[in-house]
Amino acid sequence: MHVLHLDSNHDLLAKGLQSLGCVNDFDFESSQKAIQKKLSDYDGIVIRSRFPIGREFLDAGKHLQFIARVGSGLENIDIRYAESLGIKIISSPEGNANAVGNHALAMLLGLLNNLPKGAQDIANGNWEREANRGEELDGKTIGLIGYGHTGSHFAQKLQGFDVKVLCHDILPNKGNEKATQVSLATLQTQADIVSLHLPQTPETEAYVNVDFINSMAKPFWLVNTSRGNQVVIGDLLEAIKNKTIKGACLDVLPFEKSSFEQLDDNVQLQQLIKNPKILLSPHVAGWTHQSKERLAQVIVDKIKVAFFRS
Repeated sequence: MHVLHLDSNHDLLAKGLQSLGCVNDFDFESSQKAIQKKLSDYDGIVIRSRFPIGREFLDAGKHLQFIARVGSGLENIDIRYAESLGIKIISSPEGNANAVGNHALAMLLGLLNNLPKGAQDIANGNWEREANRGEELDGKTIGLIGYGHTGSHFAQKLQGFDVKVLCHDILPNKGNEKATQVSLATLQTQADIVSLHLPQTPETEAYVNVDFINSMAKPFWLVNTSRGNQVVIGDLLEAIKNKTIKGACLDVLPFEKSSFEQLDDNVQLQQLIKNPKILLSPHVAGWTHQSKERLAQVIVDKIKVAFFRS
């Protein structure tokens, strides 16, 4: 099989495919149109999120047998059309789920204990103990919205704490010994902390908005390691201002790298950065050295099972 790699990944991905007999080509720079012109030469492509893959692009892949997405989200691929052409879609959501679970817990503990603010106070020459008195995680109820790979890994990380873990998912029978599955209404009645673990779909866009916030029975902390467009930033900032949200951990934003290059033009981003009750990270929840290797290995293993079982 002739495979075109469109994004850089861990070396073991290409080496693993080579060991299966695949020929690897790499093109990290050409435009989508240029890639499209030579796509008929390939049996498979490997991509992260470099550009969207729609019908025109897929039609050019006359011999494509698979598209391998190194990561979890498939929103950049027209899956239905690809599958109608007989193209197998391969992803690796399990590859970085452990990293996301670790990161969500780290952000939550950091925010509850005022670690970023305390570190900045010291850097500014201020020794503020009372102003940085923290909150313990124990005794709280944590509601996980979405209970797939990342949600279940976060639940696993929480097992060492004296907490109650609830989960809500559109699929039935997802709960287990680590999280009790409940309706969204029940979760909103009980949760002190809400953590999002949702795919990007039209239904999950703007999921946490003013209506969601007003449906919560008590002020809560919010964690988002899923997709930036699932939280309405204006509603979040207003809720923090009126204390219906106590604080937020955001690894993802609806505006990311390009917005930081035009920071003065983005009022909401400036407000997020300056707010001590908001902890930000640059979309790195699943971005560890270990997950980079694991994501690559998952793709190799799935391609092997799909095409080289004999």
